[in-house]
Amino acid sequence: MINLSYDFHIHTCLSPCGDNDMTPANIIGMAALKGLDAVAITDHNSALNCEAAMKCGECYGVLVIPGMELTTEEEAHVVCLFPALENALSFSSYVYERLLPIKNKPDIFGHQYICDEDENIKGEIEHLLINATSIGFSDVSRELKPFGGVMVPAHVDKSTTSIISNLGFIPPDSDFKTFECKNMANLHQLRKDHPYLQGCKVITDSDAHYLEHINEPVNTILVKNKSIESVLEYLNT
Repeated sequence: MINLSYDFHIHTCLSPCGDNDMTPANIIGMAALKGLDAVAITDHNSALNCEAAMKCGECYGVLVIPGMELTTEEEAHVVCLFPALENALSFSSYVYERLLPIKNKPDIFGHQYICDEDENIKGEIEHLLINATSIGFSDVSRELKPFGGVMVPAHVDKSTTSIISNLGFIPPDSDFKTFECKNMANLHQLRKDHPYLQGCKVITDSDAHYLEHINEPVNTILVKNKSIESVLEYLNT
């Protein structure tokens, strides 16, 4: 068993709210510089910058988990992580078909750049990625199963875009095993107010949209080894 330092919620320049300097290469380079063992790339409703990040991770020795931050129909955010790139890309296509078909306005919301590992811009996504999808929160776990994905409700203590802020409660049919808490000082009250969370693991991430906001290697999880399989096993048990 090893302690793995992590940051499992990072946005690239594919997210319209992400800084254009958040290229996959810059993110993984910063993670390596900070000494992080593992990161996840979690752009809004898309996994199209995961491939470049994973290639950079191989060069820098940083484990990169392919993922996305899904926006449910309730506009609650859920971090979704996958065992392999092809799984993430397949789910990404599935989600894009269920995204509100509203065109992005880069001058208002920001660009949505797809990059390669050398920071070249390969393209730009047409539909605005920060919109809600037609996938309900209670359906996320079931929707992820064919893709081998694991759900982690994002920043549940946040006053916006969290399942608690938007619904006021944890749906009784929930079956997630880990949730994300933005400010760990809120953890005790969260578990007191929402008993379901008492039986769950908790992680805390940066939700970084700028390079300087990526976490230092201060948060760790105990896993069997430095692998995507071990991380997903930890988060889903």
